Amino acid sequence: MTLFLQQFHPLSKELKKYLDANTFTRKIKKGKHLVRSGETCEHAYLLLHGIMRGYVKDSSKEVTNWIAYENCLVGSMQGFINSATAIKNIQATEDCELVGLHFDCIHYTYKHFDEMNSVVRKILEQYYASAEERALLGRLPSASLRYERFLTMYGHISDRVQLKYVASFLSLAMETLSRIKNGRLKQAV
Repeated sequence: MTLFLQQFHPLSKELKKYLDANTFTRKIKKGKHLVRSGETCEHAYLLLHGIMRGYVKDSSKEVTNWIAYENCLVGSMQGFINSATAIKNIQATEDCELVGLHFDCIHYTYKHFDEMNSVVRKILEQYYASAEERALLGRLPSASLRYERFLTMYGHISDRVQLKYVASFLSLAMETLSRIKNGRLKQAV
């Protein structure tokens, strides 16, 4: 966790020691949930290995609205900011390994380690920019534009994410996404 955080701002020895003493490793098998909607999520996690998705239920349908991969932070922002229950479900789509830190520990670091305020501010700026990208992605007028933007943002992991989750993430029917992908493959040949 400390290596990840140091990319945003230098950390003092004391903060590194505190983080090392309070972080823990967690493994989640493919298909299992880190958190479900309505549950309390009291930890922030750094995803070390694997892919996870966030989704909400719309009647009987699951709508993927978020995809995370290595070196992404995962958890419930509702739990972190408001101590509220999670709105979305977070599910492993591959076997995952994470490093976790309790929200109370994060809040403790704000009061006792000034540099952590800079770190978290920069992380939240990144998180906000990513949320803005996802919002834009859903508003692009054509299916092919959405898929092209997806490849720009997630091309490095696109072959690791199941097509049904990509289709849901892009608000596309599976058939439409398959047609777009097949058209791209034919153009490449």
